[in-house]
Amino acid sequence: MPLPKDPILLYSTVNMLLRDRYASLDALCEDQDVCQNELCAVLEAAGYHYFPAQNQFR
Repeated sequence: MPLPKDPILLYSTVNMLLRDRYASLDALCEDQDVCQNELCAVLEAAGYHYFPAQNQFR
């Protein structure tokens, strides 16, 4: 399933996947074949930042 393009839906989907399926952002990006830098850039432009200790964007 491709990740949504809309930043708000992307934020929600990525956090759900990190919570339910992946132990890290690296694992999610590798499995989904997504560039981690691009994913973070889109979410950071929308005001969300990744916190590795919590394994979530907020």
